[in-house]
Amino acid sequence: MNLFVCVKQVPATNAVQVDPQTGVLLRGGVESKMNPYDLFALEAALRLREARGGRITVGTMGPPQAEAVLREAVMMGADRAFLFTDRRFAGADVLATSYTLAQAIRSIGDFDAILCGKQTTDGDTAQVGPAIAEHMGIPHAAWVSAVEADGEGLTVEQQLGERVERCYLPFPCLITVEQDIYTPRLPSLRRAKEIGGDWPVERRDLSGFLDQDAEHYGLCGSPTRVERIFAPEHDTKRELLRGGGLGRALYERLKARKLI
Repeated sequence: MNLFVCVKQVPATNAVQVDPQTGVLLRGGVESKMNPYDLFALEAALRLREARGGRITVGTMGPPQAEAVLREAVMMGADRAFLFTDRRFAGADVLATSYTLAQAIRSIGDFDAILCGKQTTDGDTAQVGPAIAEHMGIPHAAWVSAVEADGEGLTVEQQLGERVERCYLPFPCLITVEQDIYTPRLPSLRRAKEIGGDWPVERRDLSGFLDQDAEHYGLCGSPTRVERIFAPEHDTKRELLRGGGLGRALYERLKARKLI
């Protein structure tokens, strides 16, 4: 099987600043890591390859420093790595991000299956994976908690609230993977020694895509804008009520704060 796994570099902390003009995260100078959910997608791909053979390609959209998560994926067992980087990709919302990734994957070649983590810890939309599939016109399944190669497709189990649905997806297809599907393996020191420290990460920018219209990418291609983002307020003030008539006193205070 020819598999593609989407990975992403995300902040390793919640203390991230936001650009007041564009509403996008300021990632410069912030410690980063691979999106935890992508580790489960990569592990699922590795097990599919072990069962059926094939090749695993990983890719991410981001700045040059995002190469770090690609090298980590290679140390875990991926065969090939691509960084999709271009200033014109910056500030993309879900629609523009998924369109960019769809174009990027098409620029590499054909894949039997694309695997994504359920969501990312910096966006939490859980929409990019299914949106990639919609752009590419291929079947997809989200919240996958079990997957196996089955002839010319994948049989998967989806966690749908209180129900588990089992379905078959013919190739090519896309799935987004739940965190309880497998325990991710650690990067291999032995593999790191075998391939050395200069494992090539291939780069693609807009010039390598079929659609090279910059209006479809980044902020230009994003129909949504973040108007305001802020940290939750923590109010530690409290008031202790004593004596009789507590119900009435509590009612008056809640009413004054327009909570009832």
